[in-house]
Amino acid sequence: MQSEITAIAAPDGVNVHLHIWRPDGDATPRGVAVLVHGLAEHSARYARFAESLTGAGFAVYAHDHRGHGRTSPEEEHGFFAEVNGWQRVIDDLGRVVARARQDNPGVPVALIGHSMGTIVSLSWLLDHSGQIDAVVLSGPTGKVGPLLKIGGVVARLEARRIGKRGRSKLLNNMAFGAYNKAFKPNRTEFDWLSKDPAEVDKYVADPWCGFIPTAQLWVDLLGATALVQGPALARIRRDLPFYVVAGTRDPVGGDGAQVKAWIDYAKRQGLHVEHRFWTDGRHELFNEVEREAAIADVLGWLERTLFGDA
Repeated sequence: MQSEITAIAAPDGVNVHLHIWRPDGDATPRGVAVLVHGLAEHSARYARFAESLTGAGFAVYAHDHRGHGRTSPEEEHGFFAEVNGWQRVIDDLGRVVARARQDNPGVPVALIGHSMGTIVSLSWLLDHSGQIDAVVLSGPTGKVGPLLKIGGVVARLEARRIGKRGRSKLLNNMAFGAYNKAFKPNRTEFDWLSKDPAEVDKYVADPWCGFIPTAQLWVDLLGATALVQGPALARIRRDLPFYVVAGTRDPVGGDGAQVKAWIDYAKRQGLHVEHRFWTDGRHELFNEVEREAAIADVLGWLERTLFGDA
């Protein structure tokens, strides 16, 4: 696997850090995968997944969102922007997709989002679905329900109380505190990520993972989450194939129940959605005990969907 690290300049002066991984040799990639990471992590964590994708002939593009990884200094981690933060995040994704298409003309492009990255991906697709040939959503929140509205109200109140850049333990506990309860006795605060303790330990030890987001990030994220679980989904072209993968022990997706509710709703909006639930899988399927099978399953779906391979 060949690796390149570069950056894309946004109009507001932010340099969006970008990993590009390509297959070995000089052959033209048969496809492109744009990876969109989740909250409180960064793109370098997807190098192992990228190795599998490049082995199957894909060029892989994965950027660090603003407020994450190398795109922002550590003191800015967990903060998008004072105003229009979410729009800036999805515009960054648009520039990455444009770069990927420019570098690899004439080949299909798949968008692969994980966790918050599914919301970023869906938000961008509302107006740009014609630029993508297939979508994989990993570990999505699903259709959250009344708690989403409550969270949005609390986030706005906290942003007023402690400021947009303030870091609210209340919001953090509301979002993440309940996730570990099903896995007591807890070894770490992040047991809900994976059954593999080594993978959880890597996350805990990573200085760019697990930070407390700012109040304004929660305002931005919860507002976007509400949008992409509502009627706006009908703006996505109906012939765009989706593949949703989630674990039945992933608390982010309500142990699969919220994910199933979103799939059913998306289908009623006319979207073409396939799915697979992994029994006992937690939030990060690509870092799970059964990660090799989960990655192979996604690769198989991409090859069938994009190339017609059996």
